[in-house]
Order: sequence, then C-alpha cells, then structure tokens
Amino acid sequence: MKKALLALLLLSGFTLVSCKKDHTCACAMVRIDDNGNRNTSSDGNYSFKDTRLRAEKKCADLEETGTDIWGDYSRECDIK
Repeated sequence: MKKALLALLLLSGFTLVSCKKDHTCACAMVRIDDNGNRNTSSDGNYSFKDTRLRAEKKCADLEETGTDIWGDYSRECDIK
C-alpha cells in the first residue's frame, strides 16, 4: 500500500511540473538615440500554452536586432 501511495505521489509531482499553462510573453522595441537615451515602446504580447521552459524558449526566439528606416533597434521579450 505504501509503495502504491508513493508511486501515485511521484506521478502527481511529475504531472504538475510538466503542466501546460498559459504564459504571456511581452515584447518591447528598444532604440538608442544619438544622445545615448534608451527609448522603449511596447511591441506586443504573445500567449503560449506550454510548459514554462518551452514558453521561455519561444519567447526568447522572438527577440531580434536589426535596422529599419528609423535606425538600429533591438526587440526584447520576457515572460510575465
């Protein structure tokens, strides 16, 4: 009986750890002006229904750097 209870508790623990939940990834565009000031603007929120680790990886994959008509930018994203 004790072994069955222990096995059930371990299985429940693994289920909770790998549980898929909704995670929100918030992204921002960051630009540095000629004076060195950091200008940040929201660039969207994304929702991932996955484990925390997978959601963090998907969120990190949204980050980028580049250049557009307004100059250089970096896109920074974090799980809220």
